[in-house]
Amino acid sequence: MSLTVIILAAGQGKRMHSALPKVLQPLAGQPLLGHVLATARALKPSEVRVVHGHGAERVRAAFPDGQITWVSQDEQLGTGHAVMQAMPGIPDGHTVLVLCGDVPLVRAESLRALVAAASDAIALLTVDLVDPSGYGRIVRNTAGGVVRIVEHRDATEEERQITETNTGIMAMPAARLAGWLKRLGNDNSQGEYYLTDVIALAVADGVAVNAVKAENEAEVAGVNDRRQLARVERVLQRALADALLERGVTIVDPARFDLRGTLKCGRDVTIDVNCVFEGEVELGDNVTIGPNCVIQNAVIGDGCTVGPFARIRPGTVLDAGAKVGNFVEVKNAHLAAGAKVPHLSYVGDTEVGAGANVGAGTITCNYDGANKHRTVIGAGAFIGSNSALVAPVRIGDNATIGAGSVVTKDAPAGELTLARGKQTTIKGWKRPTKDKG
Repeated sequence: MSLTVIILAAGQGKRMHSALPKVLQPLAGQPLLGHVLATARALKPSEVRVVHGHGAERVRAAFPDGQITWVSQDEQLGTGHAVMQAMPGIPDGHTVLVLCGDVPLVRAESLRALVAAASDAIALLTVDLVDPSGYGRIVRNTAGGVVRIVEHRDATEEERQITETNTGIMAMPAARLAGWLKRLGNDNSQGEYYLTDVIALAVADGVAVNAVKAENEAEVAGVNDRRQLARVERVLQRALADALLERGVTIVDPARFDLRGTLKCGRDVTIDVNCVFEGEVELGDNVTIGPNCVIQNAVIGDGCTVGPFARIRPGTVLDAGAKVGNFVEVKNAHLAAGAKVPHLSYVGDTEVGAGANVGAGTITCNYDGANKHRTVIGAGAFIGSNSALVAPVRIGDNATIGAGSVVTKDAPAGELTLARGKQTTIKGWKRPTKDKG
């Protein structure tokens, strides 16, 4: 069965009170729409068409991979109107799956079941809600068959007592859908063309309507405001934490864990509370991450210890047994095996040799106000507390830098280097400018 996926993503999201289009609001490190796209692609469709409107340029720019057919809905005249814009060119023999760009947690397994139920029928994804306020109700006949969907604002008091609700996700044969769309009207309180009205048209034509129920309410939760976004974030983060727990990772408190990208873990990894992992992060065997750490795009080798209160920024590689302690920031740096930066330091654009020790309060001065420069600290070197290494500079193997030194020249291997002097003002000095070219 050939499949075309249409994702409705044209809404402004006024209740977000944000200049950012609703489908670009972040969830676990990627836009809401990104989650829906990933699930859609897991179904291996022939084509994915995204209907966009508000903030169209920003939405397109967020997904530059070229695997999306963009469809413009200049006027937001309802879900039926949105699908009308996306239908031209879809082969009659395809099944059309309609997804919502603001329903990010729907599972591929549910969608496969939905598509399978739509071979010659309409298939709806429905869910029972404790509080169905605001949602379209599934109206059935006395035999239990679905006859129509009524929007909350148009429902009678009796219909509002129904708890089975429409999720906005449905699948149907393309040829039938094209015909029903031509017959849609907008005689409702909003003056919009509702895609859900095709249900009544299908029933009138004698076409079966199959309801497939979602596994749980969270799977089909829509995001229309900040509170809903926060609830969905916690649901997803708990699911990500549970997946890691099942693979043997110790997460001290799954309710205080955040993954905003991908996290690969070896054996016997421990992650304490309030840690945030961003981008692509890899943790080796026997790694311990202390509380309140932020780790971005980093590779941390076997037996390393990080934190508490450490920030590991992109480009960081920690070899086996390296240690980054409390209140340490590391960026674009490589700590070789057994190297230690125990506390209160900044190490950026730096190579730290095996077994080297960087004392408390040390910083590598990698930025001159315009350009970045690199520091190299040799194997076995010892950097005294409160030292400033002004890049570009090289500290030799087994060198020792006296505490409180400002090192501006290379320090020889195996020797003690001190750089302490009285305060001097250099008149006429000019800040460097950015390189041209």
